[in-house]
Amino acid sequence: MTDRITPPFTEASARQMVQNAEDAWNRRVPEEIPGEYTEDIKWRYKDAFFQGRQHIIPFLTVRWPIQQDYRLKKEMWSYSGSRISVRFISEWRHRDTGQWYRTHGNEHWEFAPDGLMSVQDISANDVEIDESERTLT
Repeated sequence: MTDRITPPFTEASARQMVQNAEDAWNRRVPEEIPGEYTEDIKWRYKDAFFQGRQHIIPFLTVRWPIQQDYRLKKEMWSYSGSRISVRFISEWRHRDTGQWYRTHGNEHWEFAPDGLMSVQDISANDVEIDESERTLT
């Protein structure tokens, strides 16, 4: 891909990477996601750890349907060279219980020279909220 953003990042290119990721995750199409990662991506989301691009679609195919009415906002926290740190908030309704949640978290990303993500490390906490408390719509 000739228009892929590659490191070392500038503030503008790092912010664009964050926006691209937010847009992709809000579309919630699992098949769109793996192409942005290296074949041997090291991935952690909360307590889920895996290595390898082939695990992304199965992970998202299980996780995303549980999170109904999902909305995500990412904000760049910092960047340097081939790394970007992000803080995020998402809101979603649990498919089985109807309970609304707000997820707060931090992401640390590292990129290969070709601009594909090689490390994604996400720490996050889910907090129960009332539907009336939603801020992302």
